[in-house]
Amino acid sequence: MANDINSKVSTREVIRSMNYNVKLIFAFNISSSLGRGIWMGSVLSLYISLFAEGSDFLGLSSNEILGLTAAASGITMTLFVFPAGFLADKFRRDIIMKLATPIGLAGIGFLIFGQSIIFILVSMLLWGLFNAFIRPTSESIFADSVESGYRSRIYSWNHLVRQVAMAAGPFINIGLFAIFGNVHDLVSMRNVMSVGFAISLIAIVILFLFKDKRSLGEESEAIAEEVAQVNGISRLANMDSNKAAKLIPYLLVGGNVIIGIGAGMTIKYFPVFFRDYYTMSPIIIQAIMGATALATGILAVVSQKLSLKLGRVQTIFTVQFIATACLLVIVIYPPLGVLIPIFIARGAFMNAAQPLSRSILMDIIPKKQRGKWNSIEAIAWGLFWNVSAFIGGFLVGDNNNFFLCFIITTFVYILGLVPTIILMPLVGKEREAMDKESNIEQLDEENKITEDVITPKLEDITMKSDSPLEVETYD
Repeated sequence: MANDINSKVSTREVIRSMNYNVKLIFAFNISSSLGRGIWMGSVLSLYISLFAEGSDFLGLSSNEILGLTAAASGITMTLFVFPAGFLADKFRRDIIMKLATPIGLAGIGFLIFGQSIIFILVSMLLWGLFNAFIRPTSESIFADSVESGYRSRIYSWNHLVRQVAMAAGPFINIGLFAIFGNVHDLVSMRNVMSVGFAISLIAIVILFLFKDKRSLGEESEAIAEEVAQVNGISRLANMDSNKAAKLIPYLLVGGNVIIGIGAGMTIKYFPVFFRDYYTMSPIIIQAIMGATALATGILAVVSQKLSLKLGRVQTIFTVQFIATACLLVIVIYPPLGVLIPIFIARGAFMNAAQPLSRSILMDIIPKKQRGKWNSIEAIAWGLFWNVSAFIGGFLVGDNNNFFLCFIITTFVYILGLVPTIILMPLVGKEREAMDKESNIEQLDEENKITEDVITPKLEDITMKSDSPLEVETYD
């Protein structure tokens, strides 16, 4: 893999050289993200909101019920993600993935055929349980199948594929809403979601194809000391590489947890915000969500290339800082022409950091502990994301106080940048970046030697002549 990365080869050749499980991860993410892009996201939020408006469940408002359903998924993920990570480290990862498939099927079934908030809650509980087993296990088998030191490119491509598929979902929804009705009602929403459910079934089938024995060996093992030593850490932070290697995962995951808390407070309520304050139709909302996902995938690839020059942590800080500034603009309820590009930029910049963060984590965590750490990562986007969504529902409340929700999220994002700042002197450049810099230096040296050989020095020429150097001219 290293040779493929460092040489001028076509994208097709790199894809052909990918590990068997890596190709399956790409296929799984395409189908899973496309399905979820259709049925989950903004459509599910609006579907639950509409369903809740016609019910009197526990005396809660529709926004509070929306937050409760999100929290239900986070609860089961929290309860089972650590046992799932432990099992993924202890036993074969492919077996764990196969055992989780009936849970995913049941979760979809309850959402398709359910006719009450209770059914939706059960569905979300099952979906959280499904993700508790699939996320840490699939991420671990993916990490085991990618060469250490060269992860960020493959991870950014994976993120691009996932986001493009996710972006396609809302754009497909535009056509589906045109067919089923461009209105906010339960029948239209359920018909659109059914198409997404069918595609999600393909992703569940793919889970049966993963094989532990097709993962890499030592090539994908942790390179913790290399990650922590590249920048001369002992001089910069008065800390040896072993201590840095132990600290880096906690800072990475800690920052992600804080960012996850902030994201959860807000993301679920943007579709409702668009509908209530800007009177957007379902088609317009889907177009915005699709454009955001597409921009996120493209920016992830751009960020990876930028990280080869700036460093991965420095790039993470840059994109998350820009995203935080964008949310601060949304707080003032800008005109529609300003809101849409700012909203797209906010989502794209914030999520562009994910593949870089995960590539650092998987470079520094040994194989035998990846299930556990991927479980911790899942907690950031499971428990804390969904529980904070529940809190966000109360912040928005019956009066649709989106301003309060957005401003609190902004301050949480700022707090989430602190661990990233601490990480800057602790994490060096990726091996791929170092290889490229070495190749450039070697090429410059070769060019210099070539110039010295081909271009004779002027004094050497004059020493070979008894008279001053004469230049022949033509009149």
